[in-house]
Amino acid sequence: MMYAITIDFLKNSDPILGRLIDQIGACQLNQYELEGDLFFCLSRSILHQQLSTKVAKVIHQRFLQLYPDTLFPSAQDVLDTPDEVLRGVGISRPKISYIKDLARHAIDGLPTLEELEVMDDEAIIKSLTRVKGVGRWTVQMLLIFRLKRWDVLPVDDLGVRAGIRKLYGLEALPDRKTTERFGQRWKPYCSIASWYLWRSLELKPV
Repeated sequence: MMYAITIDFLKNSDPILGRLIDQIGACQLNQYELEGDLFFCLSRSILHQQLSTKVAKVIHQRFLQLYPDTLFPSAQDVLDTPDEVLRGVGISRPKISYIKDLARHAIDGLPTLEELEVMDDEAIIKSLTRVKGVGRWTVQMLLIFRLKRWDVLPVDDLGVRAGIRKLYGLEALPDRKTTERFGQRWKPYCSIASWYLWRSLELKPV
């Protein structure tokens, strides 16, 4: 059980979260790994920005179907795709601009995933957010789901904030500072706590 020590820590440090953990069961964060190279991971996260998971998955699948001869489209593949073709699968014009800027950075030389492995979280965020459309949230998703960093709290994530509101009975969505205060009790396992908060939104009222 790779998360056993983590779960014990979270349940002891936050009994309210602990009850949610008991309700949901074993953490399955390791089953959500992003695949592909850095360009593919970041482009996927860009496509998911500000969309529901269901809608984002549909658009991403349509995007992949534009490249039937490869499992993961390359940066050059995307640059060679006309904007109107990308619009045709539901990608907004701003996101087309972001993905193509990311593709140009990838060709010019983004860090490899192997190079990122030895960097700390803030250094990775600083390095990658120079790409247009790649903000802190986008890099945090990479940190959690691809690089397996266990202490990432995406304070701007609506799902995390909605999960906190639901779990702790808040009247409104917590702001950034309030979310950070909750996160202090989960350190150094904020990524695992975030996963449970996301999952809490899927639970039906008893």
